[in-house]
Amino acid sequence: MTAGTHTSEDVTLARLPSGVEITTTVHTYDGAEDGPTLYVQAAQHGREINGTETLRRFHERLPLDSLSGRIVAVPVANPLTFDRVSYTTPEIIDSVNPNMNRVWPGDADGSLHQRMAARLWEYVDGADAVVDLHTGSPDMLPHVVFLEDDEESRALAEAFGTDLLLSEEADDDASDEWHRRGFAGKLRVAAANEGIPSITPELAHNKQILEDAVETGVDGLLDTCRYLGMLPGEVPERERTLARNHLGQVVTDESGLFRPEPGLEIGQPVAEGDPLGTVYDPTTYEPLQSATVGREGLLYTLTRESTVAAGDKLASVALIREE
Repeated sequence: MTAGTHTSEDVTLARLPSGVEITTTVHTYDGAEDGPTLYVQAAQHGREINGTETLRRFHERLPLDSLSGRIVAVPVANPLTFDRVSYTTPEIIDSVNPNMNRVWPGDADGSLHQRMAARLWEYVDGADAVVDLHTGSPDMLPHVVFLEDDEESRALAEAFGTDLLLSEEADDDASDEWHRRGFAGKLRVAAANEGIPSITPELAHNKQILEDAVETGVDGLLDTCRYLGMLPGEVPERERTLARNHLGQVVTDESGLFRPEPGLEIGQPVAEGDPLGTVYDPTTYEPLQSATVGREGLLYTLTRESTVAAGDKLASVALIREE
């Protein structure tokens, strides 16, 4: 039997005003047999490095001799934010679109990030499924986000295998906040709207490699390949909670220090009015706000970074649909 192959190439995404090229590496894994094409990328937001480490270990563990189809993997989708260990680029680099994950499918004649996205979209456009690896806040339940009512994307999310799956309303069904934040330009949304099943795994904290999160990512990619028929074996049956993500569920009205309620843990059910913690003035000790849950659901993020400014998110609560 013919063995599978791995190749890599340097790809120019765009050019800076000085003429310096912004390049990244694209890895291609071709199986011995025909099959689907899976596109996977990481580090659109450069501080979210657990996805990049996931792809390195996936590269080491992928059984090429058993692979059918093609995998295209981009471990650093945005070299600009990766080098800055940042979420966005400074205004001087792209004053129009500082967040790359708001401009898909991109524009070859547009702003810098639009050009970068358009170059990578050439690979996305030929895929049968997309996995866009991200990470979240320091205290977050790993989960996979997919477009609500997109059954193919939901099946992809179930195969990836986190305990929590979050469906996201989009386009005409989405909230004003969803549109205000430009979420229609996310890679996952743009690909799903083109009929390509797409998911966003949110693995864990940023800026540091977390072993459990990376292993979840590698196992998830291998099971995704099994689900697509690209690797032999069955996807294991798992118990999952399906919920709808709720944007901006709990934010602080005041600036100060935030002390979460003792004993509060992510992954637990909460009810409307449950206490989340207290924001207080660090100089006078005066309590400024007693933060509470806005509606019943599942607590899946809780800030542990205590210095907060008015408008910062303190927690995210998902609306449970199925258990």
